[in-house]
Amino acid sequence: MFDEFTNFVRDLYGSEGLIPLHEPTLAEKEKKYLIDVVNSSFVSSIGKSVTEFEKKISAYTGIKHAVAVVNGTSALHLALKISNVEENSEVITQSLSFVATCNAIRYCNAYPAFLDIDRENLTVKPETVKIFLDKFAEIRKDGHCWNKKSNRRISALLLVNTYGFPTDTLKIKKICSKFKIPVIEDCAESLGSFFRDNHCGINSDISTLSFNGNKIITTGGGGMILTNNSKIAKQAKHLSTTARISHRWEFAHDQVGYNYRMPNLNAALGLAQFQSLQKFLKSKRLIAKKYQKWGEEFGFNFVKENELSKSNYWLNCLILKSKKEKESFIKFTQKNGIITRPTWTPMHKLKIYKRSFKDNLKNTEWISDRLVNVPSSPIT
Repeated sequence: MFDEFTNFVRDLYGSEGLIPLHEPTLAEKEKKYLIDVVNSSFVSSIGKSVTEFEKKISAYTGIKHAVAVVNGTSALHLALKISNVEENSEVITQSLSFVATCNAIRYCNAYPAFLDIDRENLTVKPETVKIFLDKFAEIRKDGHCWNKKSNRRISALLLVNTYGFPTDTLKIKKICSKFKIPVIEDCAESLGSFFRDNHCGINSDISTLSFNGNKIITTGGGGMILTNNSKIAKQAKHLSTTARISHRWEFAHDQVGYNYRMPNLNAALGLAQFQSLQKFLKSKRLIAKKYQKWGEEFGFNFVKENELSKSNYWLNCLILKSKKEKESFIKFTQKNGIITRPTWTPMHKLKIYKRSFKDNLKNTEWISDRLVNVPSSPIT
């Protein structure tokens, strides 16, 4: 049966060589934009391409303000800092995520608290958030929300749109508002994903994007902070530019800031890539449909969007029957030149996070034992 899969993927991509998991599509347009910036000499964080890229992403997502930074991790770090995630506080998040999500929490000297995910769309459901908060959270005399069991202040909820599949952030935000918990949305993988016709991140207090080399569009390395709150946007830009007070020649800084601003060179690449975004999304949805149709024919289950959402299908996710089958599948495909990979090791399984507060994570562990990402590069 694994033979049929490798044959299908080779037919899909029309190649007998190595087929990567997800590679960027770069062409003459990208070269031209980069050359123009090089010729301008404005290759660092001052340049018109940065501002233009922010405007393009803001308009596309429908989110009022965008601040471009050096990568998705720095975007998360600033989002948490701006949300008053302080030392020894707790940020509720999911265990099934790339390690950057939890690392950004620890940069603030805070701690993750893990929720389980839904097996169908790999994200945290509103019901799960409500059950967790009803069980563990309380508002104390200081006006803050605290975890009754860990005795840490719950400073934020950090959602993740796993592999581009969105969750119902609006419902979750309403639940969290009763407990005075800000909602941050890690949209690193979900540019071009929608829930109830709204782009991911539009209903959270702050959301973040990644433009790493393997994302829908790339700036080489880059990220973005998105918010509808002008005060938050101003603070994000200030902190990302070393908290320097604007002056023609003086160097004064009013707080500890970060050198996180996206370089003009990276933004130029992003602008060129943005022109192809709709084409990439169309191709990826077509690839996902072909995978799903093949899976139905051969008895393989692929994760699908639900009726309320529209996924960008960043990485197609195959759910196998067991951990043993998953491992055999990966070994076979890798040996035969088809790059596949397991999902991330759940954070609570890593030594660095194994002592974090957690609820029942049975779905997380079930998915971890079975999920495989398969080649998902757009075909152009």
